[in-house]
Amino acid sequence: MNVSLKGELATVRKLMLALWVLFAPAMAAYAENNQAAAPSSMTAMDWLERLGPALNMTSYEGVFVYARGDQVHSMHIAHRYHNGQVEERLVMQDGGSGEIVRKGMDVVCVLPDQGRIRLDEVIPSGPFAEAFTSQLMPVGQWYQPALLGADRVAGYDVVAVDLTAKDNHRYSHRLWIEKETGLLVKSHVRDVDETVLEHFQYTSLEITEDIADEKFEVQTEGREITRRLGTPELQQSSVGRMTGWTLNWRPDGYMAAATPSSSNGKAVAFSDGLATFSVFVEPVKGVKMPTGASRVGASTVYIHEVSAAERPFLIVVVGEIPPATARKVAHSVSIDDALAQGWVASDH
Repeated sequence: MNVSLKGELATVRKLMLALWVLFAPAMAAYAENNQAAAPSSMTAMDWLERLGPALNMTSYEGVFVYARGDQVHSMHIAHRYHNGQVEERLVMQDGGSGEIVRKGMDVVCVLPDQGRIRLDEVIPSGPFAEAFTSQLMPVGQWYQPALLGADRVAGYDVVAVDLTAKDNHRYSHRLWIEKETGLLVKSHVRDVDETVLEHFQYTSLEITEDIADEKFEVQTEGREITRRLGTPELQQSSVGRMTGWTLNWRPDGYMAAATPSSSNGKAVAFSDGLATFSVFVEPVKGVKMPTGASRVGASTVYIHEVSAAERPFLIVVVGEIPPATARKVAHSVSIDDALAQGWVASDH
């Protein structure tokens, strides 16, 4: 992880919750067959299957809060499925101005207070992220699903679904899903001791098709960064995405999810369908980074330094996994000496 990416990490993490909404799967065919009100006989897994398509196919506007540790942020969102494509605009409500606008596969990010952010370094996060557009991950293998019953959130009737981690390498989740549409309106990420590490919830919400076109136009002055979303290659081997290094261990169920196009194999993300972690491998340049683990909410950063070809390299693991898991992942990375030499030379 280079110094500039380290400096932008705080901003990236503030946007992660918003970005998984941007990059959620568009499963239109499935959604068209599931518009009726949900029957009372639905199981926890039935609700999860509705959740995926609802993230894109439901039109709505509102404000949500996102809390991690002692950090609380809010964001306004307008979202609709219009003329065969997803349109969405998210605007920061605190902690500085900025917005993200998506129309179809085109995304514009405006951050006036922090003018640099590389969108191809941002890894999608959250339930049913972009990497799994063609299939729902078998989350039942890694989490124990349970239907907790009815509740109300932001004025809407919801059902609560619990996903308890089956091992200590991941966190547990609780999801509140709106009954008519299947839209996720609240979620918790919980540690093994039931401590809530992260909390997402709509404080105001209107589920409606009547949203004006101007709600989806960029309105903030500042530097615009654009990106066109691509189609993930689901069948590509995770080993083939790495250049000069090998990940020798990762928790069961985590599959290669995304590779930033500019990383040249130096960064790979893995997801189990609910949680994501990324592994960055780079030669040490200039400023030495502090090693070890740090955690904010459910987000862990673990930095480990190794030597290859008599040169120092940084292994950085970033994601929604426990610190002990991040440490085990980082310490399992091995770097090929011959490839490392060429890797360093190409960076000069």
